[in-house]
This record gives sequence, structure tokens and C-alpha cells, in this order.
Amino acid sequence: MALDLIPLPARTLRVGMTLPYDLYDAGGQLLFARGQTLRDSPQVRGLIDGGAWVNSADTMEYQRARAHRLDTLVMQGVPLADIAKADASFRLDTPAPTKVELGPREAWSDLLLHTHALLREAAPADLPGRVAQLRDAALKRLHAQPDATLMLLVFESSQAYEDYSARHALLTLLLCDLVAQQLQLPAPLREALQGAALTMNYGASDVHDRMANQTGPASPAQRQSLQAHGDRAAARLAQAGITNEAWLTAVRLHHDAGAGPLAPRGDGEKLARLLRRIDIFGARLSPRRSRQAMSGAAAARAVFLDELGQPDEAGAALIKAVGLYPPGSLVRLANGEVGMVVKRGFSANEPLVAALIGKSGSPLSNPVPRDTRLASQAIAASLAPAELKLRINLDALLKL
Repeated sequence: MALDLIPLPARTLRVGMTLPYDLYDAGGQLLFARGQTLRDSPQVRGLIDGGAWVNSADTMEYQRARAHRLDTLVMQGVPLADIAKADASFRLDTPAPTKVELGPREAWSDLLLHTHALLREAAPADLPGRVAQLRDAALKRLHAQPDATLMLLVFESSQAYEDYSARHALLTLLLCDLVAQQLQLPAPLREALQGAALTMNYGASDVHDRMANQTGPASPAQRQSLQAHGDRAAARLAQAGITNEAWLTAVRLHHDAGAGPLAPRGDGEKLARLLRRIDIFGARLSPRRSRQAMSGAAAARAVFLDELGQPDEAGAALIKAVGLYPPGSLVRLANGEVGMVVKRGFSANEPLVAALIGKSGSPLSNPVPRDTRLASQAIAASLAPAELKLRINLDALLKL
């Protein structure tokens, strides 16, 4: 049976990871088998930058979708013989595949792969169900370890402009969930906001990714493609089976929800305003080839005041939820050390920081926790990612 190969987005792989799936080249030649550990080599670095392919049947998304189809047929009382015909790979005596327990970074790489594929698929089957699966998998990790998850997503979003749309969608989803908790939105609105966060750029991810990778300004064709892309995304989502009006309105208006308080707005317009400010915040934290990512504090300032220069209710809720210095952002301390925020604090400007560079300017052998409530360890400045010339051991930080 021929393999159904799909490309891995750039930077999905990393040196040292244990492969949860076989890796192929574009011609279907096996390069590395499932279970192998990727060692540093020119070939592996090339695969990390793009060029690796996987069998769609090996992805978690495929297994979930296949299981859902089979379960549906069983619930409908379809005879087993017909089920087997519907899915040639279905066998009663086939043992279930061994579940591979992914680490935090590998799990997010897998989610990134599926987000990338979903946003670019022209006619997806069961879009509402697939968005729900993706949402639930991401939020399960967020709710289990909120600060570690934020740190991972914010930091990795600040390091790469490849696969911008998928990475931005996942980060926006996490931030929307935290803001929804902060504002105590009812469950139906929270779910609508989460769905809108993942799909706000549905159908426009390709142009967003190309623009993130180019050094010059947007071309006239690109600007035309982005005009009213919220309207087009909402229309495509409705055609694909999304019926939640608040979700669709939030997507349609996420670039057009103007300044002002939240209370007088309808549900969809309220969500659109929240999405608009969170979208801006996440975009400021992410680089493009044409510009560097902002510091955490600069991104926060960009949403704290609205388009009229007044305090913004949606932006204030975001800052209360993630802090003035969100996990994953870089800071300089009063004692001269440089570190990364690893945990939100009791106040927006007093998070827990892991020092990475000592007072002398030399890297520390291991990250050292610092309490920014102490005057000597208080935050003196927020740094842009490009200001830190140090290869960060994110795995060590995730263990703190």
C-alpha cells in the first residue's frame, strides 16, 4: 500500500528528540525509524529546517479521526463486515498501537503539525470535531501546567517565523482561554472564543506565512488577499459546519472590533474585541524576517492602551491574566543578571525569574530561580529576544 506522506513544518523536529513516527524524504525513502533519537548532523539539521515527511497514518490526528469514524459506524449498528470494507486497515485482531508518551516540546510540535495541516486544508472533513480535538489537547496541557506551557509557547514563538500561522493560532488559543477565565466568561462564550482563536485566519494562513518569511513589505496582491479575510474565513467556516454565531462573528470582526468597553457589545462583538487585542499581543511577541519580536513589556504596552490612547478593558484583562512580563519573556534584573520569566507572580510586575546570565555577563551553569519581589532581584528592564545571545536549555527551565 502506498504511503500517504505529509510534510512536517520546519522546526517540528529537534536534535535529541525520540521520534514518535518514521521520517521519510519526499520520494518515500525511509530516513529514520520510529523510536530513534535524532543526533546532530548536517542531514538532521536539514530535516529540522524543512524537508522531512511522515506517513499521515502515524500522526495522532489521523488515529483519532479514524477511531472516531469507526466508533460512529459501530454506534449506527453497521455490520462489522461493512465496517471492514469502509476501512481496509480495520482488523479485530490487530493489537492497538503502543502509545508514545511525548514530552512537552514534542507534544507541542505534534500539535503544531496538526494545526498547520488543518488551517491549510481546502475541504476538511469534520472540521468542528477536529477543531475541538485540537483545542482540547492544547488546553489539557495548559490547565495541567499553565506557567510551563505559557513559557514554552511564548519563548518558541519568539524564536522562529517559520509556520507563523499555526504557532500564532496555538498561542492565541492559550491566551484567549486565560483571558476568558480572568473575565469569568460563561462556558458557551469561552468555547466560542477558543474556536475563533484557532480559526480566525482560516484560509489565509498561506499568505500570512509567506509574509512572515519575506524581508520586504506586503505586495499589492498580498494586501488584497488579506482584505476582509475575516469575512472570508467566517464564510468558509460556516460552509465547513461551524454554526456557532458568536464564533463566526468573532472571526468575521477580529480586525474590525473598535475601541470601547465590552459590556454594551453583543456576544460575538465582545469576543471579537478580545480576540483583536490578544491577536495584537501575540503578534508583537513573534518575529518576522522583516522585524524582530518585541519584549514582553513592550507587547503588553501595545494592548494596554486602545486605539484612542485610553486604558483598554480587553488589554487590561490580558495583562492581568499573563502579567506585564509573561512566562517565556526575557528580563534584566536590578543585580545585573539576565534571565527568563518562568512563572507568573502575585502581581503583574513581580514574576518568578530563572537567571541565565550572571552579573559578570557569563552564562550560569544552571538556571537559578530569582524572586523579583526582592529589591536586589527586581526587574530592571524587559528585553527583546534578539538581545539575548545565548542558546537556552529550555528543557532545564521546564523542570523548574
